[in-house]
Amino acid sequence: MEKTTMVNNKSLATLGQGVGFTEIIEKLSFNYGWVPYPYSAFEKTKSVENEPLRVGLVLIDQQASLKQQKALELRHILSGSSLYWMAVLDNVELKTNTTINCMLDQFCHGYTTLPCSIAEVHNLLFNLDKLYEWQGNKPLRVDEDRVKMIGSPRTTGNLFERIARFANVDAPVLIHGETGTGKELAARAIHESSARSHAPFVAVNCGAMPEGLAQSELYGCEKGAFTGAHQQRKGYIEAASDGTLFLDEIGDLPLAIQANLLRFLENQRMMRVGGRKDFFVDVRIIAATHVDLRQAVAAKTFRNDLYHRLNVLEISLPPLRERISDIGPLAEFFFNKYREEGSCKLKGISQETFDIMRSHTWPGNIRELSNRIRQAMLYSDSPLLMPADMGLDRRHHGRYITSLELVRNQAEFLALRESLDNHSYDLVSVASELMISKGTLYRLMEKHGLKYSRLPYIHYFK
Repeated sequence: MEKTTMVNNKSLATLGQGVGFTEIIEKLSFNYGWVPYPYSAFEKTKSVENEPLRVGLVLIDQQASLKQQKALELRHILSGSSLYWMAVLDNVELKTNTTINCMLDQFCHGYTTLPCSIAEVHNLLFNLDKLYEWQGNKPLRVDEDRVKMIGSPRTTGNLFERIARFANVDAPVLIHGETGTGKELAARAIHESSARSHAPFVAVNCGAMPEGLAQSELYGCEKGAFTGAHQQRKGYIEAASDGTLFLDEIGDLPLAIQANLLRFLENQRMMRVGGRKDFFVDVRIIAATHVDLRQAVAAKTFRNDLYHRLNVLEISLPPLRERISDIGPLAEFFFNKYREEGSCKLKGISQETFDIMRSHTWPGNIRELSNRIRQAMLYSDSPLLMPADMGLDRRHHGRYITSLELVRNQAEFLALRESLDNHSYDLVSVASELMISKGTLYRLMEKHGLKYSRLPYIHYFK
């Protein structure tokens, strides 16, 4: 046997069943020290403690090419995983299958066919594990409460870069975005990536605080400060000490409280309602709004000085209608998430549903997408999630299209994806079929997030 590096109890996710596949796993364990964990069981039970999962071995057999439901199920599992997968094909002819080939390109970092060299499989897995570590990915751990954000490099690459950069700067952040775009998720990502991640993250909806109680809610109160104040109580600011205070819908904060907040931002000193002595509180402020605060300043409903105090670092979240290429991965993520909540018999999302989802403008953004999928999964009787289940009937989808640009983007995306799938990402053949130059093809693939990339759609912050 050739001399090869042992991995010393390195965890290996396994997905699939078969005599040849089981033999590979047993030899990897006995000869090289890999510790296998069935991926499906790991996901359902979360029973493995403190075992970092970075790489996985998946069997792709003949059923994946012959049965659409089997292929869809496998695709959903792989698309919802952050691991680096290596595939084992039980038949060399599977590589010529368009569906299997696209699955290998999108979700696997390498493949081999049966029969295969165990040493070769080990070396490939070993190198994948090193690549995972080198690229700075964090291993999947049981019960690890990490913030997940999903998006392609084209649509959200700058956003993720800003979150990572702002996490290292202890200054106020102002997040702009329509309702449902994930403003609190972005704030949590900043907090979890910062040096304050060990301390509390306290989220406050400014629009939900009664005006008469807003000051005591934020600053707390002393015993006897007002009727009903039977004991000293900490406010939201003090509760977030050493951590992050997230002020959602900051534009709805009453003007009188805006003045108090401005004073706190200047020196980070506060006084409880009914108190006589102020004190220092170390807390970072992240604010968010769905309204244009500059217009609110012009309308004199928001203080100009507070706006500039909050707007030291700025993040803008794009609406879902401007992230067409992210709708598919987001839908698959929510599908995988909610199918674990109960006895869901659905195998996946139909292609027709994906197509119609991309033509909907999603006024409620990601929150609407999540809610529609969750509700549809509860009521659907089909093996695949259909447009009617989500209230997106094809007969009415035209009413969702609001501009010529959306129609053009939808047509471009569908034509590109179909041609790429049909030609197994042979770019010369795709360009020829679409009658465009390779330069134009590269530009359109980049525009719609279809450019082949090893960057995962799921980004973890912690």
